[in-house]
Amino acid sequence: MNEVTIRQVSVNELDKLMTWRMEVLSEVFTIPYGTDTSALEQANRNYYLHALPAGEHIACFAEIGEKTVGCGGICLQHEMPSPDNPTGQCAYLMNIYVRPAYRKQHIGTTIVLWLVGRARNLGIGKIYLETSDMGRKMYQHLHFEEMKDMLKLHLCQKQ
Repeated sequence: MNEVTIRQVSVNELDKLMTWRMEVLSEVFTIPYGTDTSALEQANRNYYLHALPAGEHIACFAEIGEKTVGCGGICLQHEMPSPDNPTGQCAYLMNIYVRPAYRKQHIGTTIVLWLVGRARNLGIGKIYLETSDMGRKMYQHLHFEEMKDMLKLHLCQKQ
């Protein structure tokens, strides 16, 4: 396998980042081909336009040579300080994605470790994530733990 490099993405690459984000959403949420996702795309574009320059989100691409093969992101957040996170600084790991032809080559792991390193350098005390069944083993191997007693409530209508 060729060497994988991870690099941070800036708002200057918004169009490419949006292409990748919509690819991830289409696969993860199995959005049927031809579905109008223009409102969702605009909402994501607005998010990146604010969060990337504000330092509230770190996005990255995984590349082999000149070819982009994966992406990832981490949303930086604050929560109330607690015994397991005294600073209250936390992050939400998301959008970890590797194109099918490049899977099972540890590229996802490389992306996650790069983003965790950025979070650690910023003093983040806790990282959350949601995972698919396909990604669960990778996260467990990286010492992410199941969170019992967690529930979620969708307050917005699903599209």
